[in-house]
Amino acid sequence: MSLLSSIINNPTGLKPHQPLIILQSSSAQTCYPILRNLISNFRPTTQTLLFCFLHSPSNLTNVDEAPNIIAFDFTGRIPGYDDPWCGPQDEILARINSVPPGSLNVIIDSMDTLSSDLGSTPKAYKFIRTLLGLVAARSEPSILALHLQPSPLLELLTQTSLSSTLMHLTAHPPAIITHIASAYLTHPPPAGPAEKFWSVFIPFSERAHESERLVYGPEGNGTSAGVWVSKGTREFVVEVLIRGGSKRGVERTVEGWKGDVPCDLQALDSLKSIWTRRKMEEARPDPTQNVSFNLNLTPSQEKSRAQVPLPYAHEGGVPFLYASRHFNLDFRQPCYNSWGDSV
Repeated sequence: MSLLSSIINNPTGLKPHQPLIILQSSSAQTCYPILRNLISNFRPTTQTLLFCFLHSPSNLTNVDEAPNIIAFDFTGRIPGYDDPWCGPQDEILARINSVPPGSLNVIIDSMDTLSSDLGSTPKAYKFIRTLLGLVAARSEPSILALHLQPSPLLELLTQTSLSSTLMHLTAHPPAIITHIASAYLTHPPPAGPAEKFWSVFIPFSERAHESERLVYGPEGNGTSAGVWVSKGTREFVVEVLIRGGSKRGVERTVEGWKGDVPCDLQALDSLKSIWTRRKMEEARPDPTQNVSFNLNLTPSQEKSRAQVPLPYAHEGGVPFLYASRHFNLDFRQPCYNSWGDSV
């Protein structure tokens, strides 16, 4: 089973337990299909509290068919329009404290909206720290799942000072993988070396404008960010990061999402072109094979070549200075043109 499937199907079953799950969207790709699938796979015996600030509860789950899920709709509460304005902190804390001992799942569908309602990033971070403390202190494995987009708050929530363990799921448009394979000749593992792929993928994906250009630019289709695209056509890439898991370090992988379930990257129709191109490159004959002479150097030849001094590596760093010293050229002598004038 893939890492993403393990998280979706049994998030509390990972050893050691990971109480904090961050689901990250961007303007180029939504992560909501993963959030919906995660909620639908929660165990019926586990109490789940869903706090909605951006989408109505009906867009995330069918509450009528899930008696273990209690949804709270805060989408109609807007600071400056409600008089008097009452922040959601006390109500959320009261709802969590009212749940009997045992396993508990707490979901917030938009930390960006909640942070805006609270008035500042430090207040939002302090509130999340309190929520995580309540969740982690329960007698049974419990989860705090937060959805948000890249922001100063995201940088704080991923720090080890908040939680030494972390499950971080980030949705990316498939165009990133296609572009990196074409422009940088770099394929995701296992098709290519993991070190090379992540050294290119991570800094590229962190530049939000690059993803937006690939999706909404002249060559993009502009559909990757649609939140409720039909299940049959919905495809995107998921970057999975687990910190403090079974390997006691940081485990990172990239997987696919097709329809409404996780899948292998090679199952995505939008990425078929890069696998076809790679097979053609692997099948291309090596021009150095079947020749009548050896083009490779022996170890002693490699060593001798490495010891040859290069002109620009000598003291002074100027090629013509090297030439003057080794070929007895005196550049101080006057030079004359074809008319006999000194130049």
